[in-house]
Amino acid sequence: MLSLALGIVFLCQRGTVRHLKDNDGCVSPKTPHAMAGLQSSGDSGAAKFRASSNTTTRNPEPFRDLDEDLEQARGEATPPTPANQSHATATTTHMRLQGVQEWLENAHLGPPGPPIPSAEAIISRLKRECDSAALAPTDVRRRLRHLRRDERAAAAFTPPVTTTGLIKVVCSTDLLFLMDTTRSMRDYIEAAKSQVRSVVDDLGVAFYREAEIRIAVVGYKDHMDSPNIQFLDFTSSVSTVHSFLDRLDATGGDDPPEDVLGGLRQALEASWMHQTRCIIHIADAPPHGRTLHDLGDSDDLYPNPGSEPHKLTHQALFSQLTDLHINYALLRINGSTDLMAYNMLLAYQASSASGSLLPANKYFGQVKASPNDHDALGGRGLLFQEAELGTTLASLRHLVVRVVTASAARTGVGHVTRMTRTAAMAEPSRGLAPIIKGSKTKKKLPLDFSTPQWDYLVWFDQKLVAEGFGLEAVVHGATTLDSMMASDDNIRINVLNMTILKRRFPFAKGAVRFAFHARTWSSTHHYVAKIFQRPGERLPLFTEGMRCHALCKAFAIEFNSLVKREHSIDFAAVACFDINSSSSTVGDTCISLEPFLEGAYVKYNGNTGYVGNEPDDPVHQAAQAFSHFTFERSRGYFLVCDLQGVGNILTDPVVHSIDRNRFKLSRTNLGLPGMKLFFSSHECNDLCRQLGLQSNQAMLASGTYTFRETWPVMGDVVCCSNKLCRRILRRSAAHTAPAFPGHRWCDRCLPQLKAFSVKWLCVEPGPPHEFELSRFFFESQGLIAPRRCPEHRGGGAKAAGGC
Repeated sequence: MLSLALGIVFLCQRGTVRHLKDNDGCVSPKTPHAMAGLQSSGDSGAAKFRASSNTTTRNPEPFRDLDEDLEQARGEATPPTPANQSHATATTTHMRLQGVQEWLENAHLGPPGPPIPSAEAIISRLKRECDSAALAPTDVRRRLRHLRRDERAAAAFTPPVTTTGLIKVVCSTDLLFLMDTTRSMRDYIEAAKSQVRSVVDDLGVAFYREAEIRIAVVGYKDHMDSPNIQFLDFTSSVSTVHSFLDRLDATGGDDPPEDVLGGLRQALEASWMHQTRCIIHIADAPPHGRTLHDLGDSDDLYPNPGSEPHKLTHQALFSQLTDLHINYALLRINGSTDLMAYNMLLAYQASSASGSLLPANKYFGQVKASPNDHDALGGRGLLFQEAELGTTLASLRHLVVRVVTASAARTGVGHVTRMTRTAAMAEPSRGLAPIIKGSKTKKKLPLDFSTPQWDYLVWFDQKLVAEGFGLEAVVHGATTLDSMMASDDNIRINVLNMTILKRRFPFAKGAVRFAFHARTWSSTHHYVAKIFQRPGERLPLFTEGMRCHALCKAFAIEFNSLVKREHSIDFAAVACFDINSSSSTVGDTCISLEPFLEGAYVKYNGNTGYVGNEPDDPVHQAAQAFSHFTFERSRGYFLVCDLQGVGNILTDPVVHSIDRNRFKLSRTNLGLPGMKLFFSSHECNDLCRQLGLQSNQAMLASGTYTFRETWPVMGDVVCCSNKLCRRILRRSAAHTAPAFPGHRWCDRCLPQLKAFSVKWLCVEPGPPHEFELSRFFFESQGLIAPRRCPEHRGGGAKAAGGC
C-alpha cells in the first residue's frame, strides 16, 4: 500500500533512544509512560518498535537521524489537503511539527539529564494529529447547509429549459414516398392510396396535433416508359396527395431492373424543409447496374454502372441522402433488392448513422458490427433500416408510422444535444458566477488508451484526498418513494471523506465531461471519475444529479419488488467531491465518482422518444416498462428515461418533471413535452400489462388521466451499505457481518471488509494496546478511519468497524 515513512525518536531515562517507524501515521516522540501506537507498515500487523536498552550520552549520530526524520515528516506527514478543509486544521499541523522541531533543538543543545518536561505534552498533541482532519458534527451540518444554499442559488439564477414548441420543432416531418409504379406494383399503389390518409392521421395523433406533416410522392418506372418519373412536391394537403396517387397507373417495365436512381435523384431535389426527414421506399425490383443487383448482365439493359441514359451512379446519390440528413426505410417485398439495401447500409454507416438489414437479406451476415448499430449512440444521427413489407399490405400503415416516430426521436436527440451545448456555453447569470461559472473554452486532453491495471496502485498517477457528498443511507419503507417525490429536501445527502486514486489523463470524453479510470484507497472496486471539460465550480450540478439518481433508485426498488428477477434493474451509485485544484488535470475543483461498468454499453431509451430495437431482450423490456411505471407511480408528475448502461445496471438517467423547479439545473429535463415524446413512440409490452399500467398517450393528449390506484406492499428489498455501491438486493441475498450490526452487503463488498482489515495501536495515552478495524468499512461510509479503539471512541454504533 502507499504510505508515509515517518521516523520518530524519543528520549527517556538519561538519553535512552527508541526509534519508531510508522508507515501511515503521525510523527510522535514517545516516552515509556505515554506510548501509543501508530498504524503499521502495510496491512498485516501492529506498528513495530525498535528499542535499544543501552544508556548513552547525547552524540551527533542519533541526532543526525532525528534531523533526517523531521525533514521527511515536513514533506510527507501532511497529505494533500481537501480544498475546503479549514485553515485551522492545517495551522494546527504546522504548529505540532514546529513543536517537534523545538523539542529536537532542546535535545541537541541541552545537557544530559532527565527527560524534557514538555515532551509528554508534545507527544499527547501529536498523537491526535491523525484525527484532526475528521469533521465535527457541527462542521458537517455547516457543510450541508452551505451546499443546500449553493444549490438553491444556482436554481434561482438558472432559467428553465425552454421547451415551448419543442414537439413542433422535433416532430414536424417531411415524408416522401418513393415508389416503383410498374405493373407488378399495382396492389401496393392501391394500398398506398387507401392508407395515406390513415398514415397522416396516425402521425397527427402520435405528435399530439402539434406537428406539421408534409408528404411528397415520387413514382418511377423504367427508361423506356413515358412518363418515366412522376413527382408531387411536399404538401400538407392529404387530398392533394390522394388525388396524385389516383393518377398513378401501374404500367410499364421492360427488363427486371427499374430506374431507381432516377427516382432517387428526383426525391433529393424535393423541397426538404423540416428537421425530421424520411423516405419510405417501396420496391420489388432493383436499380440498373451489376453493383446493385445479383441478376446476370443478360437481364439488365444497363449492367455497367453509369451507363444509363442519365449517367447516374449510386455512390453520389447515397452520399447526398446523408448530406441532407434523410432517414431511409426500404420496405422489402422480395430478395431482388437485397444488394441495393446492403450498399445503402454501408453508405449510411460511413456517415456514422445507424442501420440494419433484415435477417432474411442474403447479405445480412456480411454486415460488420458498428458501434452505431448497438444502441450505444442512443438514437443520435440518421437511421437506415430495412423492414419486411411482404404481401401483407395492411402492415404498410404501421411500418410508416413506426419509421417516422423513430426518425423524429433521433431528431429530438440532436436538437436537445445542441440546445444543451448552447446552454452550457452561455454566460451564467450575474449572481451565479461563484457557483457554476465556467469557461467557454474546453480543455483539450489526450486520451489514455492503455489497458487498465486496476490492481497496480502505481499505475494510478494521481492521489486525491477529497471531501465531498454522497447519498445518505436510508431504509426504504412504504412511504420512502412518496417522500422523495414530494421534495428534494427529503433526498438526504451526507458528507464523505475519501482518498481517490485516478489516472492523470482520461480514457474517454463525452459532450461535456472527461472520464478517468479510478479506484479508492481502501477497496479493489473499479470506478470512473468524471470532470467537466470546461473549468469551473459545478458542485450543484453534481449534487442535483445525485438526487436524480436517488429518486430513480427509489423507483427501481419498488419496481423490482413487483417484477421477476430477470426484469430487475438498478442504478449505479454516484458521489461527488471537492478536490485540491492543484491536483486536478483540468483545473476544476469537482469530480463525480461512480462504479466503472464493464461490458457492452447500451442505450435502452432516450429522453426524446428514442426506443432501443431489442424488444425480446429482458432488460430492454424492463427499461421501457420502468419508464412507463415511473409516470404511472408518480401519477404523471415524473417520468424517468434516457436509460443506459451495462446489463441491468443503469447510469446517467433523465427525470422529466412537471414541476419545472425540480431538477432545474439539468438541461435534459424537458418536462411535459419530454413525457409526450416518450409516449409518442412507447408501445406497452407484456411487462406494462402485468403491472396494470393504465396511462397512455391519449391521456397526455387530452389532459385527462386514469392511474392505477393501489400498489402492493413493497417486497423485502434492501440496498448494500457501501455508499459507493448501494446495489439493490433481495433481503434473502444480502449478507451481514457480526462486527457491523445494522449493515447489509452485496457479494462484491462483503469480502472487502476482511481484505482491508488492519490492526492499529490506539493513540490514547496509557498502556499501548491494539485494536482491529476494517478500513473498507469506514471508507464505505465516507468516514476517516479512527486512530482510537472502540472503547475510547465510546463503543456502540459509532464505533462500528472496530473489534
